[in-house]
Amino acid sequence: MQLLDFCQHPIIQAPMAGGATTPELVAAVSNAGAIGALAAPLLSPAAIVEQAERIRALTDKPFIINLFVQGTPSPSEAEVKSAMELLRPIWEPLGWESLPLPAKWCEDFQSQLQAVIDVRPAIVSFTFGILMKEQVELLHEAGIFVMGTATNVAEARAWEAVGADAVCAQGIEAGGHRGTFIGSQCEGYGTMVLVPAIADAVRIPVVAAGGIMDGRGIAAALALGAQAAQLGTAFLTTDEAGIHPIYKERLLEASHAPVRSLTTLTRSFSGRYARGLVNRFIDAMRAVEPQVPAYPVQNALTGVIRAQAGKINESELMSLWAGQGVAMVRSMPARRLVETLVTEWRNASI
Repeated sequence: MQLLDFCQHPIIQAPMAGGATTPELVAAVSNAGAIGALAAPLLSPAAIVEQAERIRALTDKPFIINLFVQGTPSPSEAEVKSAMELLRPIWEPLGWESLPLPAKWCEDFQSQLQAVIDVRPAIVSFTFGILMKEQVELLHEAGIFVMGTATNVAEARAWEAVGADAVCAQGIEAGGHRGTFIGSQCEGYGTMVLVPAIADAVRIPVVAAGGIMDGRGIAAALALGAQAAQLGTAFLTTDEAGIHPIYKERLLEASHAPVRSLTTLTRSFSGRYARGLVNRFIDAMRAVEPQVPAYPVQNALTGVIRAQAGKINESELMSLWAGQGVAMVRSMPARRLVETLVTEWRNASI
């Protein structure tokens, strides 16, 4: 089966962890003829099952579930205390005597993977790492199409070698975390350079991601060898997206700001480089950013801060993930956005 067998239009809504990809968003995109994607890296196995059931109650169309490929860390007490101290300039002004510790650093990947196999979505995609061949075979036995994420040619070839059915070529323009597992997280190729390089290097279908915000970008990606385009930031300002209203406001405000000042790469929130809107949290942590622990420890430690930021409507302490194309965001229902993208793509392809 080919990737385009799952959809009417060559458009994929990117999985974006942290609650953005609600079942309502995923279903609306799939119902519109594109492919919706549920970001499940932060969900428990039970929550994965529950959200998949909610999506299926809203659509009978194919959808994607996405996971992070990761192990469970075991940081020492000294490492945790050091990380908490680095975050003191952030949590102390909140009036806290100390930074509350998370109950766990992350969800168990193997348990999440089993939950995905149990619910059997049409497609499962992965980022942050790479599966073993045996894991890919288990997914195939369950009738699931497997897509990996690559930020360079070596990663794309590695995914092809383990049996993936497709690979998402993710350029450095992409918002949030990228899927790098070979090479530097804070360096990389632009989408329009990466897509043809990967398309020439592998025989499996390629999906283009990173900085694509309208039909012109979709047309360009397809012309360079991609079978579909994956858009994330473009869907954050749709009605169904589950991000905080203040976050959504910041994204819409960005459409009036100078593009050069909008986003930056930072590891201060999560311990892994990700692209987002610049705010006070990033500025305050910039000097110590290289010292924070790797994902998922830092991500878990800052989780309580980000949760509090949501409660008090303080966007300066939120992780405002967004791609370089954020100035092109539009506010509308997800179905209408898909329809608009399709019209723009067809007009650009004439």
